[in-house]
Amino acid sequence: MSRLNDLLRKLETTDAALAKDLKREVDALAHRRAFGLNFERHVPEAVELPGRPVRRGDKVRILPPRGSKANAGDDRLWRVIAIEKDFAGARTATLELIDDTAETAASQVDDLVVVAEFRDPIYPGLVSTGKVERGGDKPYHAVINAENYHALQTLLFTHRGKVDAIYIDPPYNTGAKDWKYNNDYVEGEDLYRHSKWLAFMERRLKLAKELLNPDDSVLIVTIDEKEYLRLGMLLEQTFTSDAIQMVTSVINPMGSRRADEFSRVEEYVFVVRIGTAAVPDTARTMLDRVTDKKSVGETEVRWTPLNRDGNGWERSARPNLFYPVFVDPVTRTIAELGESLSLTDLRSSVPDRAGLVTVWPMKGDREARWQVGQSTLKQFLEGGWVSVGSFDPDRRVASIRYLTSGAQAKVASGAFRVTGRRPDGSNIVVADGAVEQRPRSVWVVPSHSARDFGTSLLRAFLPDRKFPYPKSLYAVEDALRFFVGSKPQAIVLDFFAGSGTTTHAVLRLNKQDNGFRRSVSITNNEVGPADQADLRKDGFRPGDPEWERWGICDHITEPRIAAAITGNTPAGDSIKGDYKFTDEFAMADGFDANVEFFALTYEAPLRVSSHREFAKVAPLLWLRAGSEGRRIDDVSSGWDVADTYGVLADLNQADDFVEAIAAQAKARLAFIVTDEDRLFEAVVRDLPDHVEPVRLYEAYLHNFEIETGRSAL
Repeated sequence: MSRLNDLLRKLETTDAALAKDLKREVDALAHRRAFGLNFERHVPEAVELPGRPVRRGDKVRILPPRGSKANAGDDRLWRVIAIEKDFAGARTATLELIDDTAETAASQVDDLVVVAEFRDPIYPGLVSTGKVERGGDKPYHAVINAENYHALQTLLFTHRGKVDAIYIDPPYNTGAKDWKYNNDYVEGEDLYRHSKWLAFMERRLKLAKELLNPDDSVLIVTIDEKEYLRLGMLLEQTFTSDAIQMVTSVINPMGSRRADEFSRVEEYVFVVRIGTAAVPDTARTMLDRVTDKKSVGETEVRWTPLNRDGNGWERSARPNLFYPVFVDPVTRTIAELGESLSLTDLRSSVPDRAGLVTVWPMKGDREARWQVGQSTLKQFLEGGWVSVGSFDPDRRVASIRYLTSGAQAKVASGAFRVTGRRPDGSNIVVADGAVEQRPRSVWVVPSHSARDFGTSLLRAFLPDRKFPYPKSLYAVEDALRFFVGSKPQAIVLDFFAGSGTTTHAVLRLNKQDNGFRRSVSITNNEVGPADQADLRKDGFRPGDPEWERWGICDHITEPRIAAAITGNTPAGDSIKGDYKFTDEFAMADGFDANVEFFALTYEAPLRVSSHREFAKVAPLLWLRAGSEGRRIDDVSSGWDVADTYGVLADLNQADDFVEAIAAQAKARLAFIVTDEDRLFEAVVRDLPDHVEPVRLYEAYLHNFEIETGRSAL
């Protein structure tokens, strides 16, 4: 309808009577809509790709002159039909207007920006822009700088049906330039503001649905009063067979003033449960503003990690507390304790015990120390005060927890009580009156204050940088815990990543139970409106390094996540303050985690299919294999096998490749580069059963050509 109205306005200038008659008929049709949520599915979006080289055949826009205050130059779309270079090396493009006219133009290539329309197929790649590695051989989190629709299309190749939880905080459509549609800010007076937002969201939710695990997963969407009614109906139309519930969450107890209205204190959290996903019973009602303990009794008493995590965690700080613990992998119990090693002794000097796994105190790949010595730990073991939680025999690490002497004294005094034993023989300890109930649909939790634990907390990590309305870290953490708290290997996605709160929350969840959850966060590098005006005045344009450094991803998201892991601000200073609530420790301690930052690229399909862009496709293969261990970035030798996958580029070396991947117990994918069905099938026949074959580049190209069709909806 919006397109029809645009055409009618054009027609009015040449034939007002005909335009009036047509408008009457259009209005009559508009009143005969079906019941339900109806909105204009606007012309599919287009995204500008500053920095992408201009090629013959590209769609482009002409940028405004440098120094211009205009946000856009020529909004029309042109196609590049030729590029010529003069003697001085300057390149000039011949352009043809993409419409019914035959208009042509010429422009300097530097004054053009490539445009990708959502109806066009894309062939993405990823380029690493940096990484932080403190987690040893733990899987990597990923942060992708990209337009999120194209990034979601990309993830359909790497994560289709594998995502356990999606948490998104989309633009609230306040009319205050909080989001763009087709490169223009959607303002409050836009007549199609709501339908543009719905079209924008629907396209992304359809892709998100295919990424979620259909057997057991959850979509969590936060929104305020501007669009919550429409969002609810859109979710019902998109997730027709899934359970949907809306939670009211108090995020601003002080209230946000609205002219002539009640002061708002809440936002809304839509929870879409897919498959068998269910809300678990917990000791937290989420309703008592002071403390949940008064309303439903205290939760199970928290045990302390045996692995030292605060100051002085290094092996050198207390050498006598560096000793091996021998764990029975079947019963997950501690069978023996070894002798302490001196600082000069190597771990490899300690022989393994038959049938047991040797566990050491580690912080990532660095040697740490235990909290207590052997005699104390032995005494605790005999009393049932030690428990082995998550356990990774390959990495020789385990989440071992114990009940402190002080807490044991409270058991003896009756303040705490033992209600039973776990399968490993350790005691279950609770405070008097502890019960579990179903969390309520109204959340009044002090830690969810966006001011105190969003804005103020972010300032600790990025002292000299600002970001509008960051979420409370603990609000995101709590919402995710309901659904991935029992899934230590969960994959969590946020495609409106903003300041990176979701990844930060996953880091905290992993620390609490030694989990291996992986987050994928997607955000663009949009520069704020005020900064854009200043940069344009100074002669900069999107794509210039001086412009891009102020974008959300480069200026906020990546530095915040890096700071959270390292414990240092971008300036190198230790972060001040402590985490609160569920897990209290110094922010400067950071996390034992790995993260890699990527930028999405747009590749030519012929270059991909001819194996000339392997370096940019390589990160996609690694992500599909679990973003774990070494990545295969080069196969010029013909083949390579890494921790979880292998790539065969020269089929003449298939025998060596098959032998190598069969010997890699953790390998689960084999990417085979060939156009020949017969050769592909021959290799597949020889692969071990635990390895899934994927044909390159057919599977890659086919994925994105199929997904193009949905873009035009």
